[in-house]
Amino acid sequence: MPVKILSVDDELDLEILLTQYFRRKIRKGEYEFTFAHNGLEALQLLLEKKDFDIILSDINMPEMDGLTLLTRINEMRDPALKCIMVSAYGDMENIRSAMNNGAFDFATKPIDLDDLSRTIEKAIEQINFVKESQCEHRQLESIKSDLAIAGEIQQAILPRKFPPFPALKAQVDIFASMTPAKEVGGDFYDFFQIDETHLGFVIADVSGKGVPASLFMAVSRTLLRATGLRGLPSHECLNIVNKLLCKESLDSMFVTVFYGIYNLETGEIDYTNAGHNPPYVLKHNNQVEALPLSQNFIVGVFDDFVYKNASLTLEPGDTLVLYTDGVTEAFNPEKTQFGEAGLEKTLKSVPGAGSQEITEALLEDIHDFAGDEPQSDDITTLMIKRLK
Repeated sequence: MPVKILSVDDELDLEILLTQYFRRKIRKGEYEFTFAHNGLEALQLLLEKKDFDIILSDINMPEMDGLTLLTRINEMRDPALKCIMVSAYGDMENIRSAMNNGAFDFATKPIDLDDLSRTIEKAIEQINFVKESQCEHRQLESIKSDLAIAGEIQQAILPRKFPPFPALKAQVDIFASMTPAKEVGGDFYDFFQIDETHLGFVIADVSGKGVPASLFMAVSRTLLRATGLRGLPSHECLNIVNKLLCKESLDSMFVTVFYGIYNLETGEIDYTNAGHNPPYVLKHNNQVEALPLSQNFIVGVFDDFVYKNASLTLEPGDTLVLYTDGVTEAFNPEKTQFGEAGLEKTLKSVPGAGSQEITEALLEDIHDFAGDEPQSDDITTLMIKRLK
């Protein structure tokens, strides 16, 4: 594309000089000149075409002078449009005014065309830099918009309706929350009814951050749900999902998983913890107990690993508290972690609370603890309370 130059001068001789001096560049399509003879005519051309790169304007002209034209050009707020002002050598006061009001450079009459050529080339370098920056900015804005949409989609695929099983609300109280550290996250939770007496539930944390983690999260969730709905024991479910994810894993990505199957009649939970944070049980008497550390490996690394399950039983009024490490590894401005101690303190502060109340209390305590410190990791929780 040629560099488009608008020359504004009431002296017709300048049009001839510029056309003759730059004839090779004009012939090669490098420069394209348009001529106006006063500020009003130039302003009309600017409003009609809106694609000029350089304005070469005299200061002293009839109808609208160059300084007024410069003011109007500044109002267009186009950083890629460069103005080179022209005036008599003795008119330094107006030249200084033009420079102070945003002119790129100036030339004095009689014009040294060799010097003007160098000035135009310098302006072109700046124009190209600005246009490249504008292009990069538009690309970043497009990516930002895409990430925002991806974040909305990611949140939409997680269960958001509470209570999730209206017919079972007298038996179990479930609530979950996921707050990503970036536009998209790698944590997820899920729960689903396997049959009339069993619920499957999962909380997981994918390695890494951003888009790769969110894509691996979506794949992991889909595989876990599809396999879990078959009604297999928790460890067999993870054995299958692990083999499938090992085939799909890129860049050594993996996921920590806690998958459980809740018996609505007995409160018994068959669970397999694959490298995830040990959940807590908030007892009906307000005691807090941590489950044993996982002896299983993370999911998505070794396809021949054999997972082992365990079990626990919730008594009426007990709540199983599941979370990702974004909870315990939340930092305050002093770089201190919220930690298990902070989590246990919150759990003990809400005796008899429902799952949503526990979640809201925990998120509020984390927020108060972190203060102005930016969130460094996704914060995800899943609460399951046995009601009877």
